[in-house]
Amino acid sequence: MPAFAPEYDDDLELLRATAVAAGIIASGYFRRDIKSWQKENASPVSEADIVVDRYLAASLLNARPAYGWLSEETADNPSRLDCDRVFVVDPIDGTRAFLRGEDCWTVCLAVVENGVPVAGVVYAPARNEMYEAHAGGGARLNGQPLVRHRRAGAPPLIPAPGAVHQEMQALGLHYTRGPMYPSLAYRLVQVATGHLDAAVARRGSQDWDIAAAAVILSEAGLDFADVCSGFPQFNRRDVRHGAIAAIADMSLRPQVHSALIKVYGCPAETEDSAGTASSSTLSRDP
Repeated sequence: MPAFAPEYDDDLELLRATAVAAGIIASGYFRRDIKSWQKENASPVSEADIVVDRYLAASLLNARPAYGWLSEETADNPSRLDCDRVFVVDPIDGTRAFLRGEDCWTVCLAVVENGVPVAGVVYAPARNEMYEAHAGGGARLNGQPLVRHRRAGAPPLIPAPGAVHQEMQALGLHYTRGPMYPSLAYRLVQVATGHLDAAVARRGSQDWDIAAAAVILSEAGLDFADVCSGFPQFNRRDVRHGAIAAIADMSLRPQVHSALIKVYGCPAETEDSAGTASSSTLSRDP
């Protein structure tokens, strides 16, 4: 990293412009007959994912050559661990939805500095929604401050896997099941809009799934945590996380966290020192 590092708002401007261009590229493949295949872990990938990933790498690293790189669709390079700032990207979050022609897929881009996301965008091109934030700058949606609209009088709306629903109900939590958007990042930022009151993900989500949403949620003043270890740390050797939860109403936190721990447990400490990430073996839509 050079002695002079770009300001966070400059990084955010770069992410925003690059996400829009990436969205245009991805949209050229959307709702068309395109090539797709399964990774080793049975998660899908398409030619659109690869084309967008190559565009992102070329554009972002040309603009910030001193930054590291971590992407779902690029083989991991351990040199990122020596970089103060790292791009963490998911070219198309919600590939299954993309291939089915559903509109809630996103382009997710973040800058992580010393393990903490400091700028991020979650862009849903088919919905014309750009969620963005940088550290100290607040969260925005389509250029306007992101304001959570409370659902007055309604029970909390929470999407979750079936086993987690069973545990939350067993703990006496009164709520309504919410929509399980295929893009995890999109699901998380809906807690900031007020469309959801909490959003969770099973153990195994990875840096590229949540880094951009993490800074947006943080700047929106919402609770976001790995239920086993607190606020997630990024750009480690192992990019996987424990079960996570974004929560708007802190009264929900004890039961939601307890349910996730009951279902998924917490990773052993030895797992945190595992080898570097391999996108071909770890990637999946949480």
